[in-house]
Amino acid sequence: MTAELVRGQNHPLPHTRLEIRVTAGTPVMACATLADAQGTVGGTEWIVHPGSPSLPGIEVSRQAAAGLRFHVDLEALPPRVHLVRALLALPEGVGGPDRFGATAAPFAAVTSTEGAEVASFTLTGLDSETAVVALELYRRQGAWKVRAVGQGYAGGLAELFGDQGLPQARVFAAGIHEAVAGHLASAVQTPLPGAADGRRRRSEGLPPALGPAPAPQSAPDTVPSAGPSSSGPPSPGGPQPGTGGTGDVGGAGGAVNYTHPGRRTSTPPTPPPATGPAQPGRPPRPVAGDATGWSLDERLYNQVWGMFEDLARTVAAYRSAMDFAESRLDQELDRVLSDPRLRIGGAGDTAREAARAKHDQLAGQAREALDRDLAQLVAESEVVEPALPYAYARWDNPVWHGYRVPMEIPMALRLGDVHLPERPDLRIPMLVRLPLERGLWVDSGRSGSEAALMMDDAQLRGLAMDTAVAHAARLLAVYPPGEFTVHVIDPAGSGARSLAPLTASGVLDQPPATGAGGVATVLAALTQRVDLVQMALRAGAAESLPPGLDTAEQLLIVNDFPHGFDDRAVTQLRYLADEGPAVGVHLLMVADREDASGYGPVLDPLWRTLLRITPVPDDHLADPWVGHAWTYEPPAVPPRSRVLLQVLEQVASARRTWRR
Repeated sequence: MTAELVRGQNHPLPHTRLEIRVTAGTPVMACATLADAQGTVGGTEWIVHPGSPSLPGIEVSRQAAAGLRFHVDLEALPPRVHLVRALLALPEGVGGPDRFGATAAPFAAVTSTEGAEVASFTLTGLDSETAVVALELYRRQGAWKVRAVGQGYAGGLAELFGDQGLPQARVFAAGIHEAVAGHLASAVQTPLPGAADGRRRRSEGLPPALGPAPAPQSAPDTVPSAGPSSSGPPSPGGPQPGTGGTGDVGGAGGAVNYTHPGRRTSTPPTPPPATGPAQPGRPPRPVAGDATGWSLDERLYNQVWGMFEDLARTVAAYRSAMDFAESRLDQELDRVLSDPRLRIGGAGDTAREAARAKHDQLAGQAREALDRDLAQLVAESEVVEPALPYAYARWDNPVWHGYRVPMEIPMALRLGDVHLPERPDLRIPMLVRLPLERGLWVDSGRSGSEAALMMDDAQLRGLAMDTAVAHAARLLAVYPPGEFTVHVIDPAGSGARSLAPLTASGVLDQPPATGAGGVATVLAALTQRVDLVQMALRAGAAESLPPGLDTAEQLLIVNDFPHGFDDRAVTQLRYLADEGPAVGVHLLMVADREDASGYGPVLDPLWRTLLRITPVPDDHLADPWVGHAWTYEPPAVPPRSRVLLQVLEQVASARRTWRR
């Protein structure tokens, strides 16, 4: 039974893993503050917001949307946290309403992760407010409850944060609005030319919500989108569910409709039940697509990241249990050594044998639980993998042989697989939301992995370029005709062999740029595109862009960096890495960081901006929950397979047809 709350009413929470689903009549942005037992917010590090969307136990969306989700794991919150406030605010400077009273009352529903609604609250009575505390989740006597609040602030987030005692509240709030404006800008696109009905086919997916801040280079990278999605269902890579909507861009100052025309904003339907009863004493048979979502692709996406999270937590529990068993054994052996009575006769041997027997018992129980959970995940993987659409599938999946150029952009793209040493054969697809929010860096140097150490430099560089081409091919394959353009910089021409599928198929509008002159020309053109789109968006006049400007998403592949790059080119590259993703320009670097060490710290921000992947298996990715070092495996094309070239030829043919 769902509890329909009124302002001030509370209700017990039967689950510790929850979603707060918000629907509103206009795009709103989500924030949350964590507080101690006295209700005190410890500082900005206790706040999740679009610029920093995740903390232990809670995640919010990076975007503003009419449908949002907070993902909460109450057990994962820090022990000091006794109160979680869910906040909503109207984004500034995007042409929407300037107060909650000018739009439909927001609706918030607290649900389990399976979609079962626990409590709901309609935020009525709002007028001039631009920010509101929607709900509170609070702990009393060891149990968690939800309270409907609905307290609004006409002064927006600045006033709300100030009321909670946060210093520099106005500056902090301005930074949040700036982050949201950047993500909204990435979704504003001009209508594509040649659409017969005047409508756009582009479904602007808003950036991944789950991507935590890039880890320092000395630490493992963070698995992007690894967890429940911020505006969508579960995401360990948390993405927002459905792609954000698109609407026609109005005149200067006109509002943009961010509601996807084919997506409802109410609670998604309950996942389909398992087909066939479970055998007594055994878990139910896994079913592909057994997760929340409006479409099969969305349900599979959420199921994949649910598997990722389950594997992370299962292995974390196992490692913790083994650490406990080892610690207990050490303590008991120390006790034997420190007790003089046990040093004489066989008493000491008996005590040591008992300690080791207890250790073996605990270790066996931990391994039994691990094997049980892993077997269930393996069974789920065996039914999910064959059911994946080509955007999520490996290159050896038969689905690619039935490939057809899509008419819509998918939610996400597979960048490879990840696994843990406890079960190396259990590989979880590594999915990232589209459009890309971070560029990619394919490491062509020696990463320290065993596979890299077995190769010479030329082999490793060639394999890195092959990996980059495979990623570019997948991106081209999942976008509708004319909505994705690839540029290549290959200063010395060393990547010609790897680039052959792109050049031979005809998917490139221009041949790879070579020499210092080619580098300068390509970088100047893309830098100008970023400048023009940014100016048009800031002026609210997206329709005033030059007629010849390519409005498609752009990918720049850079090989052999920094060969052929002068100081100006390096500066332009950094600019594209920082500003490009917000307006549809993305980098795919193939580089060895050692080669660029001559630039010193100048390039450090560039490396931190990009997501590092490797051409060989390497354990360099970390998840945002328990920090496991995951082994990443790139998406290899089967030997002697022509599937990649066949897919690219279809893409090139569709592009030629689209241009007529």
